[in-house]
Amino acid sequence: MTTRVAAIDCGTNSIRLLVADLPDASAGPQAPLVDLTRRMEIVRLGQGVDRTGRLAPEAIERTRVALASYTADIEKLGAQRVRMCATSASRDAANAADFTEMVRATLGVAPEVVSGDEEARLSFTGAVRGLPADAKEPFLVVDIGGGSTEFVVGDRAAGVRSAISVDIGCVRMTERHLPGDPPTPEQVDAAQADIAAVVDRALAVVPGREAATLVGLAGSVTTVVALAQGLREYDPERIHHARVSYEEVARVTAELLGQTRAQRLANPVMHPGRADVIGAGALVLRVIMERAGMPSVVASEHDILDGIAWSLQPTTRR
Repeated sequence: MTTRVAAIDCGTNSIRLLVADLPDASAGPQAPLVDLTRRMEIVRLGQGVDRTGRLAPEAIERTRVALASYTADIEKLGAQRVRMCATSASRDAANAADFTEMVRATLGVAPEVVSGDEEARLSFTGAVRGLPADAKEPFLVVDIGGGSTEFVVGDRAAGVRSAISVDIGCVRMTERHLPGDPPTPEQVDAAQADIAAVVDRALAVVPGREAATLVGLAGSVTTVVALAQGLREYDPERIHHARVSYEEVARVTAELLGQTRAQRLANPVMHPGRADVIGAGALVLRVIMERAGMPSVVASEHDILDGIAWSLQPTTRR
């Protein structure tokens, strides 16, 4: 018997919806979920949070509009269980209560402002279920978000061994270091130094350098992989589980950081809401690969959103 669930992931840059049918737990750990709809809107909830410590009213309103549309889909499709997780931006904000009140009024349930550790574990679950059987363990899973990046090391049998969430993400690094269009070499150097210091601290906590496979999640990674593949349109099926070398990631990163926002927008795989922050996201990925000694990255279209959905399986903890 399947269970129809709705998962919502509200991050610093985007808000996403997955409505899916989950298999009964007795079907086994490799049984897939069945998508009914996946949606994503760039709402930039974390606009200015790194500087002001508060969620901007206009950012909360953009999120409300997207969430109202998602709520209509959830009701239409008849989801039996709903879970919304809010991540980095709403963890950092002094006025998080305003956001919570808006979500409760719009969706009918309160958002769960998950800890960085829980965020990392959900990301790992979503990424690892469905990986090819020949993917070598242990895995280092990195989820590069708008405000934070999660590092998780684990394997299929034991699950998560260690995890950490750190405050580097594509929006945060862009706002902090990369105001230029395109950014200057000095701005890029400052961003790279900041990212490298944080990545080294993360890798001192989680044994990422001992992992056999790097799995990269979220829009920065999938966009870089699409660009490395030379795709003429964003194609999730070709991106999901594609492997890209460090050299290709470095090439794409250099190209993105050398382009203006208008030049990035001209690329057919680029989401308009990602064009101004993709350079920072690519830089985070490149530095992680460099500092962890990873020769390649496997992209996954399945991530924390899928992990949230799996957490709603009746026999799992809610």
